[in-house]
Amino acid sequence: MLALLLYATFLSIAFGRLGRAFKDWRFLTTVLVVNFVLVPLVVWPLSRIVAGDQALFVGVLFVLLTPCIDYVIVFSGLAGGDEERLLAAAPLLMIAQMLLLPLYLWIFIDAEFVGSVEFGPFVEAFVLIIALPLVAAALTQLAAARWRIGRRVEEIVMGAMVPLMVATLAVVVASQVAGVSARSGSLLLAVPVFVLFAAVMVPVGMLVSRAAGLDVPGRRAVVFSGATRNSLVVLPLVLALPAAFDLAPLVVVTQTLVELVAMVVFVRFVPLLVPELVPAADASA
Repeated sequence: MLALLLYATFLSIAFGRLGRAFKDWRFLTTVLVVNFVLVPLVVWPLSRIVAGDQALFVGVLFVLLTPCIDYVIVFSGLAGGDEERLLAAAPLLMIAQMLLLPLYLWIFIDAEFVGSVEFGPFVEAFVLIIALPLVAAALTQLAAARWRIGRRVEEIVMGAMVPLMVATLAVVVASQVAGVSARSGSLLLAVPVFVLFAAVMVPVGMLVSRAAGLDVPGRRAVVFSGATRNSLVVLPLVLALPAAFDLAPLVVVTQTLVELVAMVVFVRFVPLLVPELVPAADASA
């Protein structure tokens, strides 16, 4: 379901303009700094809240240390963020989190735990959920430029984006909701961590992107990238943890539920916090 959602998302973005987005090193550098320098600094003190329960602690670290590369593009676009530059940043964010997550876990937990983690599901998730839908979307756009049936497929898939998002989230939540309900007492401790993280990362993203001199769509995209986590992609990785960490996947799903509420709020209020620039003549009028 997530692969289908991303196929529809990628299909709505003009690949012909991605080359320009890849050249925007100011934006790419800002996104990388926010997610891999500032986010860990925010996560470390917040994770102390659940440090007494190792399974909770591990679940919180996995989900908060990995930036979103999928539906963040959709939510950012709804708030007027730059979808093309976020899409261009997605491969960099995915590779960087694959390389840096073991380092962060080693620093935050210990080397023995890192040795017990299977990173194969992470690579599999990237190929099946990101790479293949991206290639399929590019081929569909080429077909749409040449044939009527290609244009028809493009219209149908793009029109199904919202139902696909709802279906994807429903499937993920439904697969774990029984476990979340059964262990809600333990999981409630993680909820304040996720709420505080989202609340803190909005001003962090605003300040850093403003200091970097980004335009309004770029600043909104940075805010969403910093606040949105890779819960759906990281879930297969967490499910591969040893049995002692069986609570960790439920922590990830809990973060998804909290984040969905936060995203609805962000879509409404981020445009107000990062408003369009008004020309001087209009402002005086």
